[in-house]
Amino acid sequence: MLRLKSCLLAALLFAVLPWAFAAPVPKAPEVAAQSYVVQDFATGRVLAAQGGNERVEPASLTKMLTVYIAFDALKADQLKLEQMVRVSKNAQQTPGSRMFIEAGTEVSVENLLRGIIVQSGNDASVALAEFMAGSEETFAELMNQHARALGMKNSHFVNATGLPHPEHYTTAADMVRLAAATIRDYPDYYAWYSEREYTYQPPRSPHPSTQQNRNRLLAWDVSVDRLKTGHTESAGLYLASSAKRSDMRL
Repeated sequence: MLRLKSCLLAALLFAVLPWAFAAPVPKAPEVAAQSYVVQDFATGRVLAAQGGNERVEPASLTKMLTVYIAFDALKADQLKLEQMVRVSKNAQQTPGSRMFIEAGTEVSVENLLRGIIVQSGNDASVALAEFMAGSEETFAELMNQHARALGMKNSHFVNATGLPHPEHYTTAADMVRLAAATIRDYPDYYAWYSEREYTYQPPRSPHPSTQQNRNRLLAWDVSVDRLKTGHTESAGLYLASSAKRSDMRL
């Protein structure tokens, strides 16, 4: 009888206090980063974060929004991959990472997009921005309109590249919103973010330009499939990445 009462008591405690027997939840890892956010793509649940709403320079993560706007235009049939874009001298001379397009030549929209995504070409970003909006300044207005629509409340953009500017800023939480929107809204085009290298053949040069994707996680971890790195001297190093294992994407 005592043994039966003990079993019943144990069963009652388990029914009333199931958390007492639950597996412990591990702490978030210590990350040497100023700010970060880890989010479950399917549920939107934030699994770990530090300084997620802290204002930071986006560096080349800016190009994720530049590309998102182009994807949106492609979907709306306002832009075609095969359209040819004449490269301005302004675009060619943009400092920083380059695709090595030449002023006066024509480059397809598809080549520009892949040059932005894989090679992080500032020159390609400016060329595409000028083609879509007439000027990079006007394109920046489009960027801010899209950012607001995506709920990026703590971001402001003044260029298509991520080159430093006092009024060009974002947060880790806002970048997560942009990354999730890219995956959700444009799954077909999103695949370009997984390309490990891209070769561009300049029209006036016999030598093609091949550059590696700066996201080395693509080679280090098979579950990592996409997205973007960023770097400037003032901003430091940045990464927006996505990984999928079984049915879970982070």
